[in-house]
Amino acid sequence: MPTQITKAIFPVAGLGTRFLPATKANPKEMMPIVDKPLIQYAVEDALAAGITELIFVTSSSKRAIEDHFDSNFELESSLLERGKHDLLDIVQGILPPGVSCIYIRQKSPQGLGHAVLCAKQLLSNEPFAVLLADDLIDGGKQSCLQQMITVFQQTQTSLIAVEKISKEDTQKYGVIDTEFPEQPIMQIRGIVEKPAADVAPSNLGVVGRYILTPAIFDLLEQTSHGSGGEIQLTDAIAKLLKKEAVNALQFKGKRYDCGSKLGYLEATIAYALKHPEVSADFQLLLREFAACTV
Repeated sequence: MPTQITKAIFPVAGLGTRFLPATKANPKEMMPIVDKPLIQYAVEDALAAGITELIFVTSSSKRAIEDHFDSNFELESSLLERGKHDLLDIVQGILPPGVSCIYIRQKSPQGLGHAVLCAKQLLSNEPFAVLLADDLIDGGKQSCLQQMITVFQQTQTSLIAVEKISKEDTQKYGVIDTEFPEQPIMQIRGIVEKPAADVAPSNLGVVGRYILTPAIFDLLEQTSHGSGGEIQLTDAIAKLLKKEAVNALQFKGKRYDCGSKLGYLEATIAYALKHPEVSADFQLLLREFAACTV
């Protein structure tokens, strides 16, 4: 029987400095795209893929994330008393029954690899998913993680989501080396964190969705601080390649880099244009705005 993946790690301890002052008191993962925070979109990606245990690696300033996925008795009672059953359903439906949340602190920001390592004690020698809320991915009918789990069930090997990037952006990504860069699923030969454009092994950049085998934990423990003075997950994956196969998937869908201001604004526009409540009026507003700026 193929191994099933039921646990996902959400590294949410970052400081969000690119969005200051908005993130001074509010976690960047709680910034809304229309009417849902970024972290909820990532969680919905995981839930659609059958994940039932959500592991949030947080910091002391991220209490709002825990509150968001908890029940709010006062709010729910108020909505019920006022007959706002549609809003009550939305609030109570953030997490479906049978899904649990676990929160663990990353005491200091030491990189994505360190954040994943913080969750080691919560996994029992089993493969798991990692989702970064900064990467909002609209997979259409099938979420990005659903696509990845379908592949994993066939291969039972670690899998990384990748997409084509421009050469000038290679210094923002982990970049993979592969023999068959045009294939939707490909075996990775190497991976480099934020290479210069002239030495990047391909134009395929790693985005914030991973499925990893438990072998990654021992390698993370042996990984020294790398790019940016942090423990890079990419460096541990490079070591994992020497022990077992790691594949990459060019997923179907559109990714929005909500770790950048421009990407965040692009996502807001894209999701507003398809939101059933505001889509039509928002299109009119955009046309009016465009006419005024010509």
